[in-house]
Amino acid sequence: MTALLRSLGMLFGRRPPSMQVGAVCRCVRTGEVVLITSRGTGRWVIPKGWPMEGKSLPAAAATEAWEEAGVEGRMHESELGRYRYDKEQDRGYSVPVEVRVFLMDADRERADFPESRQRRRRWFAPQDAARLVAEPGLQEILLALPKVSG
Repeated sequence: MTALLRSLGMLFGRRPPSMQVGAVCRCVRTGEVVLITSRGTGRWVIPKGWPMEGKSLPAAAATEAWEEAGVEGRMHESELGRYRYDKEQDRGYSVPVEVRVFLMDADRERADFPESRQRRRRWFAPQDAARLVAEPGLQEILLALPKVSG
């Protein structure tokens, strides 16, 4: 069914991708990055979500990092990069999404956060995190992270 939908999308033209914001939360001491499980499939992902009215893109990414992973810190204003994925919808189809990714220097982690009962959170070396995520563009972003200066 998914192949049929993709074929129809190419035949009739795909809708332009929607935009989300994501946070690569990196521990300032170890250089590890946080991954969380998605609520639907349990895949390893970074905290991400839709832009928020009245907030800059990095500020919205910081909000997602808090709500989904319980991580806080200093957000970098410039994008680390972008990647695309197909977001599954409740109605059985998917829509293309482009995620603009921002780096957070994470220095606080809380056990109790809004989605703590819906997700698992773990810290990984960037190379290990890149192997665990499904999206090739996100893998590239994780592998290209600048080293932590200590």
